[in-house]
Amino acid sequence: MAELSAICVYCGAATGDDPVFATAAREFGALLAHRGIKLVYGGGHVGLMGVVADGALLAGGEVEGVIPQSMKAKELAHTGIQKLHVVESMHDRKALMAELSDAFVALPGGIGTLDELFEIWTWRQIGLHEKPIGVLDVAGYWQPFLKLAENMDQHGFLHRNALDMLVFDDNAERLLERLV
Repeated sequence: MAELSAICVYCGAATGDDPVFATAAREFGALLAHRGIKLVYGGGHVGLMGVVADGALLAGGEVEGVIPQSMKAKELAHTGIQKLHVVESMHDRKALMAELSDAFVALPGGIGTLDELFEIWTWRQIGLHEKPIGVLDVAGYWQPFLKLAENMDQHGFLHRNALDMLVFDDNAERLLERLV
């Protein structure tokens, strides 16, 4: 794959119970900015979403958000980013984020993050895109998910080639290098 110009980041609307999650999100946003990679994300100012966006902005990066009207109406939109798309639904949000991005990275998050990761992974598995998908395993956060996916593979519900579509790494710089 050619150089990445825009990466979609999926992450939590909460910061979690360990400050390491926010630190990793802030540093990942800054890393994208330093590499000249635009951050595409869910458009919020709360949780790790806000932290990753602020990290990119503080480092001089470009940030493009996509938020459903219902979330904007609840005043969850980040007003300090360069571009904010307001869409009708979560489905529209995920589709536009995918269209705007060259790759995808999941940071720690909850069911919304899982939904986004699973959908983009499913789209890749069925051939709707060939873009790389990374998982930044901050403090072992994604290890239970990886164990579940390996269990699905062992029981014949997931083929290893599908699992191999996900690039897991606990180092942000190394993860980016592996996505190219």
